[in-house]
Amino acid sequence: MKMRSWRPVTIFLTVLVLQSSPATAEKMPNFAQSRLAIETGAGRHVFQVEIARTPQQLSFGLMYRRRLPADAGMLFDYHPPQPVAMWMKNTFIPLDMLFIAADGRITRIAARTVPHSLDVIASKKPVRAVLELNAGTASRLGIKTGDVVRHEIFESR
Repeated sequence: MKMRSWRPVTIFLTVLVLQSSPATAEKMPNFAQSRLAIETGAGRHVFQVEIARTPQQLSFGLMYRRRLPADAGMLFDYHPPQPVAMWMKNTFIPLDMLFIAADGRITRIAARTVPHSLDVIASKKPVRAVLELNAGTASRLGIKTGDVVRHEIFESR
């Protein structure tokens, strides 16, 4: 009886999976970085954020990431302000989503979103941006609707 080697099949399948994975470095868009601050009743909280502006960046977001530093996030810039719908498809990190009006005011917080969920998370009204932070950050820092996000994309108040 002749024994077959599985090595060529294993190598072929591994290459196939790697080539078809949307998480490959070539497909992940580059994001500009910036700092923003959230002013709350408990004080000012500063974050280093990546900015998503292009259609590719807006659709990719934080997908396939395995971690996010505590003082980091992603700011999705929707210009002009518009109703926005988000989801957690291919997102491994639970997130807080802060929906932000054109003047920088937080209008809605979707706390502790569920990784990989296809549930739609809607802004409920037009927003200029969505800020994604690690799940629990809003609660831990006392961030609430009505608090103000300071960043160059928002109109001065």
